[in-house]
Amino acid sequence: MVQSEKQNILQFLLQKTAWPMTPPAPWSAFHIVFSVSGLAFAGALALFLARRCQKAGCAKNGIPCACKVLWICGILLAASEIYKQLFILQVVSRGVYDWWYFPFQLCSTPMYLCLVFPLFPSGAPQKNAAGYLKAFAFLGGIMALAEPSGLMYPYWTLTLHGLLWHILLVFIAFFCAASGLAGRSTRDFFHTLPLFFLFCLIATAINIFTGGKADMFYISPYYPITQVVFHQISLALGILPGIGIYLAAICAGAFLCHRLLNLLSFAPAVKKETL
Repeated sequence: MVQSEKQNILQFLLQKTAWPMTPPAPWSAFHIVFSVSGLAFAGALALFLARRCQKAGCAKNGIPCACKVLWICGILLAASEIYKQLFILQVVSRGVYDWWYFPFQLCSTPMYLCLVFPLFPSGAPQKNAAGYLKAFAFLGGIMALAEPSGLMYPYWTLTLHGLLWHILLVFIAFFCAASGLAGRSTRDFFHTLPLFFLFCLIATAINIFTGGKADMFYISPYYPITQVVFHQISLALGILPGIGIYLAAICAGAFLCHRLLNLLSFAPAVKKETL
């Protein structure tokens, strides 16, 4: 089969799932009901699986139960992202790749971590990776669902992908907290920051490589931050100071999520938190 025939078949299959819809308005009944019910289910399932993994207390094929849960989450995220990328390329962009949709936003990083999570050595590497998922995946999931304008597309499959993706991020964060994979102290949170800034460097490299066509992490050096509030800060203070304030705000928000999940996960509390 020649390449053009394969591409025609792929386009045909993707077109079959291009079900049009009127993009739901943020905080519409659809958005509220879908998000609230999805988050409730995600939280309950995460707590259930975390307790099952804690009771299992063993590894099958050398991979602990909790690591397998995160790996499966990574597979689900990756499979859905491949579909999204193909859909946007073939249906939305008509064969021209749009770097704006490259999968390396803050909300994309949990996919990569979950895929390789079983490869991390037990101890500090796994704990730090799980701590990142706990704080930053929760922040990304909740913030995107709270302001979902970027998730609402004129296609059912893309809209459902965006909503379910961020609900799954909340599940991952809650599972890492409830299972005990992630640490609970302030020091544990600070140990996740090198990983966050590594992702920031990769995002910046992609932004520079594409000459401003990509806006990974919304920290492109070519134009002011596009996120609300921080856009005005970038205009007033300059692009680089705006980026610094934006990243500091993300870290502060992630820390608040870290603290909040300590209260919601019902994991055993540490006796003394080390600053």
